[in-house]
Amino acid sequence: MARPRSDGSPAAAPDKRKLSNFVINSLKPRAKPYTVWDTSMRGFALVVHASGRKVWKAIYSRRGRPRWYHIGDASVISLADARQLAGTILLRASKGEDPQAERKAERLSGTFEELAAKYRDYAEHKKKRNKSWEQPDYLVKKHLLPRWAKLQVTDIKRSDVRTMMAAIAAPIVANQTLAAASAIFTWGAKEELIASGFVNPCIGVERNATNERERILADSELPKFWAAFDDAGLVKSSALKMILLTRQRPGEVSHMRVEHLKDGWWEMPGERDVRLDWPGTKNTKSNRVWLSKTAREIISAMDATGFVFTGQRGGAISGLDKAMRDICKQLGVERATPHDLRRTCGSTITGLGFGRDAMDRILNHVEGSTTDIYDRHKYAKEDRKIMEKVASKIMG
Repeated sequence: MARPRSDGSPAAAPDKRKLSNFVINSLKPRAKPYTVWDTSMRGFALVVHASGRKVWKAIYSRRGRPRWYHIGDASVISLADARQLAGTILLRASKGEDPQAERKAERLSGTFEELAAKYRDYAEHKKKRNKSWEQPDYLVKKHLLPRWAKLQVTDIKRSDVRTMMAAIAAPIVANQTLAAASAIFTWGAKEELIASGFVNPCIGVERNATNERERILADSELPKFWAAFDDAGLVKSSALKMILLTRQRPGEVSHMRVEHLKDGWWEMPGERDVRLDWPGTKNTKSNRVWLSKTAREIISAMDATGFVFTGQRGGAISGLDKAMRDICKQLGVERATPHDLRRTCGSTITGLGFGRDAMDRILNHVEGSTTDIYDRHKYAKEDRKIMEKVASKIMG
């Protein structure tokens, strides 16, 4: 007996007939589409649309739910060919395959670039529940799309993942990029955007060994590092000094733009700006940092028109991690990273007697109690005082 409709009224009995060319030609369109089931092949049917169009379907069950596989138009595919195609589909389904999901995956997954874009739309839609998607998205654009954008998702192998990992100098960044890639593949498979049987190529790839570390430059180290920065070349030296002076993230300092410098302040938009190649702040919150006299002198020496610290090809400066490794080796001291310079400046702020709120505000930490634009302007006078004292402390 047919299952009742949702409104409680009885459902019409399935229309079952032995399909033949005579029967097919005799079927007339109705106000709504209807299905005629073939009695000579279980799971084979013809759907007649209100427009009069007739299409072949193969229907099978997957995890207790019906799958309707579209075979094609009855005006193009003959009854005999449709039966043969349906037989192939139903045989595959009986072996545990899911032809409909595989077809959908082949149609939708496409290249890695397309899958990554779909995942980004999903992550952005879930932004209220997951506020940390921007950083992985940045890593995808920086490290994955240049390599995999045009590759078919199913063509990306574990060896490609290992090659990508080896090309990223910073172990932690490589690990974070691996996690971002794995999340995209896992989501694509879950949403059936990738053919069944696909194995996430990130599985089995070993992550880089890392140690939790809290490196802060000692007061005695500051003048040594400041002098050694100059051996990295004018642009890298200036960028490293700016990290130490402003306590901003290395990626933000590297992408500092002249357009964001206003009346002694560095005003960083929270959102990404593709036109200016500005990555946005890590937490997407706009930030406003006072530039000390020393910082302004460094910027002036750059005589820049776009990026303040320009790389060899006109883009943002890169290679600051390597420059820091070389400097530490030259000085014969414990390894320090550009991010450690940021951490050192933060420690200097609290060491000068200013509170944690002041440090959070300048560092652009979300957990700070004064992170909105009104408060940033309200505390402008104090921020100027803090940053000038920080510069004096660093310069000795």
